Parts: sequence; structure tokens; C-alpha cells
Amino acid sequence: MDRRKFLNTLSVSAAASIAGATTLTAKADALEEAMEEAIEAKRRARPGHCFIGEERPPRDPNDKRPFYQHNDPALSQMPKAPTLMDFYKHRWSTNHVTQSARLAQKNGSSEKVIMACLLHDVGLNIRGTDHGYWAAQLVRPYVDEEVAWAIEKHQALRFFADKEVGYEYPERYIEYFGVDYEPEPYLEKEHAEAKKHKWYMSSREITINDIYAFDPDLQVDVEDFTDIIGRNFKQPKEGLGFDGSPTAHMWRTMIYPTNFL
Repeated sequence: MDRRKFLNTLSVSAAASIAGATTLTAKADALEEAMEEAIEAKRRARPGHCFIGEERPPRDPNDKRPFYQHNDPALSQMPKAPTLMDFYKHRWSTNHVTQSARLAQKNGSSEKVIMACLLHDVGLNIRGTDHGYWAAQLVRPYVDEEVAWAIEKHQALRFFADKEVGYEYPERYIEYFGVDYEPEPYLEKEHAEAKKHKWYMSSREITINDIYAFDPDLQVDVEDFTDIIGRNFKQPKEGLGFDGSPTAHMWRTMIYPTNFL
């Protein structure tokens, strides 16, 4: 991706999101979301109220409700027992994470790392800031702990170069946050602890395959990873959001993102 061209063509909402972030870490999360949007039309529907009549089918004049509840007509309807693939198809932008997973494949990464690449940014569908932590919490009941750990720690590792394994500090962070930016203390602590962990490289490989996965001219279909998902994601028969797991409510938030309550 041409970074200068990208910076000059940011949408008003993306620029406002980056500018309005209260910490530089939050700005980095907003920047990554904007870069994903640049390579694929956004399909995310963040939690918020669904006002009837705003870019949605006109209502019956006798219908005095101000809000829709549950199925938002502006979004494609999810199946009764949603699978992970249903979220990719109906709720999430996918091209960045599939490009990342394809790079991991080409670089000889393990299936766990490839699975982590497919999932590393899904937290952006709930909250931008600290999206790695949100993503890890969301998927932890359904994946190997190594996958969840790697996703969680990539939040911190992306801010710290490791030239010995091929990870340079992203130029776009320098362009956006300046050469004097220093990550918050909690990220420094996370990085120091992660470097000593047996799964360090699993998380580091996410960052390595992350920064090169923003090609607007490349389309990678998520269905190319059906077998890997089948072997590495524990799909509940009741459907994600309805299986009573500790994070079922988070999946329902994405099924019904515009519920009033």
C-alpha cells in the first residue's frame, strides 16, 4: 500500500477516529482499522442504536417505534446457529486478515499461527482500542490457548521491533505518531514478558505477517482456509452466541450490533 497516498485519501470519519483517540496506542488501533477499510469496503456494524428510517427501509406510517430490535434490515441476517464462517461473510471485513493468513502460509507458519492471523483483528468489530485483547477474549473458548495468547500479545509486540526475526518498527507509526512516541508502560511490560515466553514467536509471526497484508489489488477468499478453521476452531453446535460460553454475549453483540438494549 502506498502510505502517502493512503494518508491523503483518509475518509473524514477515519481521520476523526484517529484524531479523537485519547492515546497513541488507540490511534494506532484506529489507523489499522482505517487501513483495513481502504482495502475492503467496511461491513462492520459497531454497537449502537438502530434508528428506523436512517438508510433503512421506510416503515409503516402506523408504526411509531423509534428503533429496530434484533434483526437490522441494513445488515444481512445471520443464521440461527452462526458459525465462524458466517461472521466472516456477514459481519466482518476479511481481506486484510486473509492476506495475513496467506502470507503466514507462504512463510511456513504453523496452522495455529495461520488461525491466529485469521482472527487477530476481529476485536476491531467490538472496540478499536486494545483490539488484540478483545479478540483474544472473544475466541479463547474456541481455540487452542497458544492461538489466544498469540492474538493477545500481538497488541503489544507490534510496537517493538525485533530485527533478528525480521520485524521492523512500522514506518506508518513514525509518520502518524512521530519519532518520539513511546508505548504506554503496560505495553512495555507485556512486551518484556512475552519475549521470555515459549510462544513468543507465535505472536511475533502475527506482527510479521500483519504489516505486509494491505494490498488493495489482492483478494484472498476466506473459504481458502476452511480446512484450517475446521481443525483449529471449536464450532459449537448451538451456534456462536448461543452456546452459553463466557463470551457468548460478545458474539451476540456482533449478531445484533444495533439493539437498543
